[in-house]
Amino acid sequence: MILAVSPDSPFLIREGAALILGLHVGGGVVGLASGAVALTARKGSLPHRLAGDVFVVAMLIMGSVGAVVAPFLPMPQPGNVAGGLLACYLVATGFMTVKRAPGVVGRFEVGGLIVIAAIAAAEVMFGIQALHSPGGEIVGVPFQAMFILASLAALLAGSDLSVILRGGLSGGQRLARHLWRMCTGLLVALGSALAQPRLTHLLPPNLRHLPILLLPVAAVVLMMIYWLLRLAFAGRSPVRAPLPRTA
Repeated sequence: MILAVSPDSPFLIREGAALILGLHVGGGVVGLASGAVALTARKGSLPHRLAGDVFVVAMLIMGSVGAVVAPFLPMPQPGNVAGGLLACYLVATGFMTVKRAPGVVGRFEVGGLIVIAAIAAAEVMFGIQALHSPGGEIVGVPFQAMFILASLAALLAGSDLSVILRGGLSGGQRLARHLWRMCTGLLVALGSALAQPRLTHLLPPNLRHLPILLLPVAAVVLMMIYWLLRLAFAGRSPVRAPLPRTA
C-alpha cells in the first residue's frame, strides 16, 4: 500500500498518512513474526498462546487499515478492501473457534457467515468487471485472481454454514478449523508482503527470484499440513483446550 501525499500538504495530513502506513506495515511485520512463533511453538504452551494473541491483534490492524484506506488511494483499489476484510475474517473466526466452548455457536458465527458471503459476492462482481475491462484486470489485478478469491470465500462460507447447522464443533475438528484458518491468515499476510516491490527490493539480488520468495509460503503450508495430519492420525490433540467460553 502506497499513500501518495504531497510535501505541500498540511502537517496533520502528512503525519496522519505516515501513521496509517506505519500501522499497516507494522501490523504486517508483527503478524508475520508472531505467526511464525505461534506456528512453530509447542501447541498449548505459553509462547504459543501469547504469540497467537499478538498475531490476531496485528492481523486485525493490518487488514482493517488496508480495507479502510484502499478506496481512498490515488488509484483506488476496491479489491484490497475485500482482501483486508478476508484477513480479518480468517484470524477472527480462527481465534473464536478455540475460544468458544465445544459444540457452541452464536451471533459471532452468523455474523462471520454474512461477512464472508459478502466478500465472495464482491469478488465475483470485481472479477466480472475485470473480465470486461481492457487487459482483463482492474488496477493490475487479473480477473482470474478475483475469481480464485471468490471461490475461496465461497468455500469458507460453506464451512461456516456447516458449523452453524451442526451446532458447533468439538475435538479434532474444532482444532483443525482453528489451525487452517489461522495459517491461511498468515498466508494472506505473506502474500501481501511478497507483492510489495519495495520490500522485495530490500533483499539481495540473488534472493529476489520467485522460487526463493515462495519458500516462506511453502514452509507455512507444510507446517499446516503436518499439524493437520497429526490431528487426524495421532489420536490426540496437539493443542491444549482452553477454558470454555460462551461469549
